[in-house]
Amino acid sequence: MAQNYTLDKDKQKRNRTVAIACTVFFSSMIGVAYAAVPLYELFCQITGYGGTTQRVEQYSRTVLDRDINVRFDANVSGGLSWKFEPVQRSTTLKIGETTQVAYRATNTSKRPAMGRASFNVSPHLAGAYFMKVECFCFTDTELQPGESMDMPVVFYVDPEIVNVPELKDVRTITLSYTFFPVAEPASVAAKSGEGDKNNAAADSEFGG
Repeated sequence: MAQNYTLDKDKQKRNRTVAIACTVFFSSMIGVAYAAVPLYELFCQITGYGGTTQRVEQYSRTVLDRDINVRFDANVSGGLSWKFEPVQRSTTLKIGETTQVAYRATNTSKRPAMGRASFNVSPHLAGAYFMKVECFCFTDTELQPGESMDMPVVFYVDPEIVNVPELKDVRTITLSYTFFPVAEPASVAAKSGEGDKNNAAADSEFGG
């Protein structure tokens, strides 16, 4: 009887250990799932994977005597009534030369609308060598009905691109932006609704 009791006790202990291990495992998997998106974005920003450009704060100190053509592409996702386009379709610059261009967005709807832009570069491998000093991406932008806005992009192509075997013959890079609609916060929408009842006060508070 004592031996059976000891065996049962050992079995219960093993079962508890397995249960704890399973709980820890599933909790870890949930944590990884929640962290997957920001970690993937960070990975893309660091490596340039998927055509993600790099963000820098200083200009290039080296300019090569080699031209490269950069094309500009613009898209608008469904649900956002904007006209969005590059001010110029392409530019030719020296590798390492810092250049400023601009995109223009116009709200063609009859109400204020907010958008946020994402971007990518093709060929994708070139994303790691496309350095943006100034950019409007991932910033919420609100336009009033009929309002237009020019949004600058300051960038250069890293001279290290010529040392990459897969990119040494690349002569053209495309920078593409897509604007997506951003939902207006409920609190702001509620205040705006209250403002409809108090026209002058609402227009003064929200710049309508």
